[in-house]
Amino acid sequence: MSKSLSKRPPKTAPKSSAPKSSSSGAPVQQDPNEAPSIAKPLTRVVAILYDGMLILALLFLVGTVLTVIGTLLTMETGTESSQAQSLPTWYQNLVMTPAFVLTLVAFYGIFWRRGGQTLGMQTWRLKTVNNAGHLLTWGQSFKRILAAFLMPLLFGVIGSLIGGSRTIMLTSAFLGLIFNYVFCLFNRRGLAVQDMLSNSITLKMPKVAHEGLWRGFKNRKKN
Repeated sequence: MSKSLSKRPPKTAPKSSAPKSSSSGAPVQQDPNEAPSIAKPLTRVVAILYDGMLILALLFLVGTVLTVIGTLLTMETGTESSQAQSLPTWYQNLVMTPAFVLTLVAFYGIFWRRGGQTLGMQTWRLKTVNNAGHLLTWGQSFKRILAAFLMPLLFGVIGSLIGGSRTIMLTSAFLGLIFNYVFCLFNRRGLAVQDMLSNSITLKMPKVAHEGLWRGFKNRKKN
């Protein structure tokens, strides 16, 4: 008996029109018209609060190490609590304070240089770049940090002159920090004080253009 049947073409699976999903399984909606925009002040403050927990931990670690070193180098240690002494003022002003400032510069500088975002900024899809759209240099990072501290320092000095107590000075400095972002509400472009003084900007990135923190580190190293 001869075979008269022709070979049938192999069946192919129909193409799915479902949206692509991310590694977590959630669909990613891609909007070609979506573009980076200037970050809102409230979002930026929330990101700072996120980073603040990590920064406090770093400052606590640096302060503890320097306190131990300062105690061993500058003071006679006793065996009772009544013999406890405070570190010399010169050590606090010339060693510990600069170390805290350098810790802040290193924290923000490393993250801004590598990917434009800190851990808190990544959570809210924020990215800091210069006015040309490039990642900040070390000099630009340092300039932006100094600009961010300008108003808290000014408010702190005014509070110290008015009240004289440490509590009033710290409260005034905190109000100066808040003023940096309240200023966004009155600026035509929505820029903060440090944005204007450092010629940089913090953007809210769309999901399709958002680059993960560790990928940003990797890509920056390749370049």
